[in-house]
This record gives sequence, structure tokens and C-alpha cells, in this order.
Amino acid sequence: MASATVYPLFGKLYRDTDAQFLLLQIIGWFSLSLISFFSLTLWYNQQSANYIGHTLLQSAMGIIVSWPLRSVFHHLWDKTLMRRLALTLLAVMACSVIWSVLRIGTFMWMTDETDVWSDFGGWMFGSIMIFLCWAAFYHGIKYYQLLQAEHEDLLKIAAENQQEQLKRTQAEAFAKEAQLKMLRYQLNPHFLFNTLNAISSLVEGQSSKMANTMIIQLSSFLRYSLESDPVQSVTLKEEIEALRLYLSIEQTRFGDRLALEFNIDMEAQAARIPSLLLQPLVENAIKYAVAPMESGGTISVTALLENDDVLLVVSDNGPGIRLDRGDTLPGAGIGLKNIRDRLSAFYGDGYTFDLLNGETGGLAVSIRLPVAVCFAQDINMAPRQVPHRLATVD
Repeated sequence: MASATVYPLFGKLYRDTDAQFLLLQIIGWFSLSLISFFSLTLWYNQQSANYIGHTLLQSAMGIIVSWPLRSVFHHLWDKTLMRRLALTLLAVMACSVIWSVLRIGTFMWMTDETDVWSDFGGWMFGSIMIFLCWAAFYHGIKYYQLLQAEHEDLLKIAAENQQEQLKRTQAEAFAKEAQLKMLRYQLNPHFLFNTLNAISSLVEGQSSKMANTMIIQLSSFLRYSLESDPVQSVTLKEEIEALRLYLSIEQTRFGDRLALEFNIDMEAQAARIPSLLLQPLVENAIKYAVAPMESGGTISVTALLENDDVLLVVSDNGPGIRLDRGDTLPGAGIGLKNIRDRLSAFYGDGYTFDLLNGETGGLAVSIRLPVAVCFAQDINMAPRQVPHRLATVD
């Protein structure tokens, strides 16, 4: 209970400058009484009540005489340095004269001593030194308070800037999340359109059993697509499993015309990449390298750890493109642009995306991603140790 009363009192005193001034006045001037008692009263063997009473009275008069100096110094605060210095010295001299006269007058009245005015210079010198110290303490405390106020202002500004930076970071994160969701969900209608066309063709061809199988497979793939978080990364192993789910739909459609090869580095399966990153590449390969060819074609998916990169390659044995003329895959603008935009959102400039013609024909799409990011716990977290042992599985 006592501490609860004391601490608010100190808090109020810390905030109330008038209370601080009064407290310092009392402490300062009555400390002067103690100094006067031990250095003068005892020295001159003047321990009677009159002399001790005068020592206390002169401190009380000092409080009264020095009190207006606060207002004077406050008024002079915005003046030029030289003018403030000159007027401060003038105010000190005026207070010193007034206090000296009051001290001598009350001393003569209380002690019945008469030959005191002859020593006015000594009393005046002591008064000047005391009021100069008073002025110095006042200005020192004032500058300290201003420094503290400036420090608090800087801390407040820093806190406000930190809050603004936090809000800006959160806004950027929300914008990035919205962008990633938009890009990922853009894939669903793109893929769905092509698959429904295939199902429609099966229905028209009265292949109801195959169409029903494809509908079930499509339902499973779309469930995975909708349930996976478009913002969070997935492991390469999970991505390959989703890709196999998608390819089961296409193999129902193409049968033996679609051959698949997987060359996945076992240690690379722990790498984290954006979900459904490879599906649009495989979809393009099927559309432009397998579907137009009567004998079908082969699609290869490769994932390796290579130096400081995770290398992902989707290749086919189709006709390829004329890279020297700047050709692009017909109709592949949505899928490839979507992949580039998503990679840019996740990795900034830390990735490469290349289209390459194979030596024996066909097209290979190569993606290089930074190992340090791919082997983090999540796409934006610190990297963990990267394994180096290689193993190949089909």
C-alpha cells in the first residue's frame, strides 16, 4: 500500500515542473543554511538561537528573492546568447544586492550588532557567488530537461516510424499474398478448360467409362488444388505427387501415346517450391508436343541439386521452337507468364527461367532456384544445411 502511494507521488513530481522547482529551491537554500552553520556560525562561536535563526531566515529570504529569476530566465530564453548573458548577469546582481541588504538588516535586528554595513562588500561577494551558482544550476537543469524532451521526441518518432514500417511491411505482405493467390488460382480455370474439353470429346465419342474415370481423376486433382495454400511453398516430393495426379488424367486421355520419365534426385525432394509450379509446363508439353503427334510423345521431368541451385527441367521430344527467331509456344503465354510472375514474387531476381531446344529435338524448360531459399523451412525463413549426397529414382 505504501509503495502504491509513493510511486504515483514520484511520477507526479517527475511530470510537474513547478513541484520540481519548489523542491529544489527548498533543498538548495536550506542546504546553504547547513553550510553557513558549520562554516560561519560555529566558526565564530555564535550558537545562540538568534544567530541560528538568522541562518534559517536568510535561506527563506533567498527562496523569495530568487523565485522571480525563473520567470526572468524563461523570458530571456529565446534571446540571443550575448543579450541573454548580459541580462542574466544583471538579474543576478540585482538579486544579490536585494538579498545582501535583507540579510544585513535582519542580522542587525536579530543579533543587536551594529557595525555590519562596513562589511557590505564581503556579504555582497558571497551573495553574487550564490546567485551565480543558482543561475548555473537553473540553466544546467533546463538544458538537461530539453535534452530529455528531445530524446523522448526522438524515441516517439522512432516508435512511430517503426509502426509505419510495420504497417507498410504488412501491407506489402498482404499485397504479395493477394498476388500469389491470384496467380495460383489463375491456373485452375486454365487447366479446367482444357480438361473439360477432353472429357467433352470422350462423351461425344461415347467413351462414357473413360470419361467417368477422367471426371473422378479431375475431382481428386481439383480437390488438391483448392486445398493447398497458394501462398505457402510445398516440398518437391509433394509437387511431384500432385503432378502424377494430374498426369493420371492425361494418361486416361492419351493412353499409350503419352510416355513419362521421372529423374528426381532423392535429396532434392526436400526442396520447397511454389505449389503447382511444374503442372503448367507439363500441360504445355502435352498440348504442343504430344497431342499433335499421331504417335504421341515422351515427357521427362528432372530435378537435381546442382552447385548452389535446385535445377528443375521439363522436356519433351516434340518439334521444339525456333529460338533464334524469338518464337514462343503457340498459346503458351498464360502458363509461362504465370510461372515467371510467381517465381518473381517468391524469389525476386534469384531465379532463372530458360527455354532450350534439345540436341535431338524437342523443347526443355529449365528453372534454377537458389538452394538457400529452397531448403529453408519455408520460403521466407533462414536456410538450413543443404544435403549433397545424390541419388536418382524413377
